[in-house]
Amino acid sequence: MTVIILEGVLFVVLVATGAALFYYGILYLTPVGLRLRQQRNRKQIERAADLACPLHGPRSTEQLVRLPSGDLVCPDCYKETING
Repeated sequence: MTVIILEGVLFVVLVATGAALFYYGILYLTPVGLRLRQQRNRKQIERAADLACPLHGPRSTEQLVRLPSGDLVCPDCYKETING
């Protein structure tokens, strides 16, 4: 009985290892993987650029003020706009 269970577990481990090697091969050895990594990097850079106020510098997402329209504004710009 334990031999059958052990064989099943080892088969699952073999399939998982094969899938992980296939994913690694696609991601790091093909042009498709290069494109996926470039898209991920581009999104990360765009997210960082959206958090940077041109006047007051970079802010964290917790510091930003969400307007009713859904846009994010740095708190200093928001104060300047509200107070005039």
